[in-house]
Amino acid sequence: MLNRKSTFVLFGLFLMATSIFGQDVFISNTENRNFTSLNGKWKFVLDPFQTGGMGGMPVYKNYQPKDKSDRVEYGFDNGKNLWVPGSWNIQYPELTYFEGNVWYRKTFDKPDRTEGKRYFVHIGAANYKTTVSFNGEILGHHEGGFTPFSFEVTDLLKEKDNFLIVGVDNARAADNIPSKVSDWFNHGGITRDVKLIEVPSTFINNYFLSLDKSTLKQRSKTIQGKLELVGENRPKTARILIPELKLNQEFEVNADGPTEFSINTKGLELWSPKNPKLYEVTLVAGNDTIGDQIGFRTIEAIGKQIVLNGEPIFLKGICLHDENPLRKDRANSIEDAELVLGWAQELGCNFLRLAHYPHQEKIVRLADKLGILLWEELPLYWGIQWDNPEVLEKAKKQYAEMINRDYNRASTIIWSIANETASIPDRNAFLGELADYIRSMDDTRLLSAAIKKDQELDGHPDSVYTYNDPLIEKLDIISLNEYLGWYGGAPEETRGKSFEFGFEKPVIVSEFGGGALQGYYADKQTRWSEEFQEHLYKESLAMFDKIDGLSGMAPWILVDFMSPLRQLPDVQDGWNRKGLISEKGQKKKAFFVLQDYYKKK
Repeated sequence: MLNRKSTFVLFGLFLMATSIFGQDVFISNTENRNFTSLNGKWKFVLDPFQTGGMGGMPVYKNYQPKDKSDRVEYGFDNGKNLWVPGSWNIQYPELTYFEGNVWYRKTFDKPDRTEGKRYFVHIGAANYKTTVSFNGEILGHHEGGFTPFSFEVTDLLKEKDNFLIVGVDNARAADNIPSKVSDWFNHGGITRDVKLIEVPSTFINNYFLSLDKSTLKQRSKTIQGKLELVGENRPKTARILIPELKLNQEFEVNADGPTEFSINTKGLELWSPKNPKLYEVTLVAGNDTIGDQIGFRTIEAIGKQIVLNGEPIFLKGICLHDENPLRKDRANSIEDAELVLGWAQELGCNFLRLAHYPHQEKIVRLADKLGILLWEELPLYWGIQWDNPEVLEKAKKQYAEMINRDYNRASTIIWSIANETASIPDRNAFLGELADYIRSMDDTRLLSAAIKKDQELDGHPDSVYTYNDPLIEKLDIISLNEYLGWYGGAPEETRGKSFEFGFEKPVIVSEFGGGALQGYYADKQTRWSEEFQEHLYKESLAMFDKIDGLSGMAPWILVDFMSPLRQLPDVQDGWNRKGLISEKGQKKKAFFVLQDYYKKK
């Protein structure tokens, strides 16, 4: 039998048959660039042994029989289709729990092409390890199931019959992020948009704009900027335009590396949940022009308060997975985002915890428009190999991809670096270095992590819960998950609990709650009933209200979500039932408890 190590050896032999054509190039704001969508039906070949080839032939070469005697032992042409974007698990019953390799193929003719343009294949996300090839050449590889990546195809693009073949492997492994066990569905495949992006020979691949908080109280506020370019012939100057502010400013471009600049503005309206003001911003460098819609705000932790634009704010939140429960698929469209953000607004939220991995870019951009604050994170979760330096490098790379994608989104105010991880030396060193790395990339946001109480190993014996995790030194916010009344104890026990922290920082309750099957009614002592969940919410909210420095909360979770860990027949059936809304879109009684609580905040 082939083990996982031997399959990678075999796969590596196929990769040696051709050179890797290019390196991954980060390209931000793909929605506002010239592109051809490659979404739709793709042919696929199943690769359950993860060999990368059939009959000794690499799949990415797209072999076709030359004549009737030629031997080819696989084929895309007469095979089945998979929709992209989308997880393969929900498209065929036999793939429901499939974990392994699937090779996708998309064929297309070259779009109308302007001389001097460059072309990149951009994939919004593919879970988890991806090999990208084009017209028989390996472009490169990407690891991480939730962040975007691009490879150049300019010199390989043909007039007719181009074929893009993408191999995706969603097999769980101990050195992955997340590791082998997670409490959500392992959706495999190309789960977000695929585009062929057209840019000039030298182009703006990314830019970073933020409000200088030192000028917050001044009439003339300063916007800090950084511009990144890809290409050999850099222009000497670039320009930023914000017409509504009557701003049109030129600045010099560095000959090498990124270019930093600052601009003074008058009459700048600040972005907030009550006023989600976005400005049309245009950047011009040489032959490239890119537009975006950007809001400007500041976020700080001062004492025990979270302060937005100089004013304290209470985060009325809820947790969310990146899933459309009605379709039972990974979310990938603006309609998916509108569905869940509509529910969150109805609940009274001004804040969402996007758990436990980067969600689709469309929900972040929609949050900008609607004025919903966001917590974003990587799945640094159960079982991470804290002592493995390669895993740390993976975490840095994936965090860089998320920050590069969402830096310009005013809605994102918190980067979180871990969830429910025990304080041990290797973990503390790993997350401490990651925290420093994130701050080096982005010092405009707050850092947090969902930490454990000191008594975690003892259950819930003490009336006072204490929190002294040394990781808190690196964080701006103390965040805690507390499930008293669900995982141990009864809801009534919350009345005797209180909280103490060894740090003077604001506190967010990043998770609490319990499960209920929508439509199952009983008394408040009967587990899985709507009444039990309703009672648990009432008791928990009263407990958390006693926390000194409470600055927000994000109960677990807005809507029921798929999880193979949850298999109680006739109750869970593969769903985590802690949602306030069922997978059919029906609200449970606890929804209205939290809604009423937020109305009073």
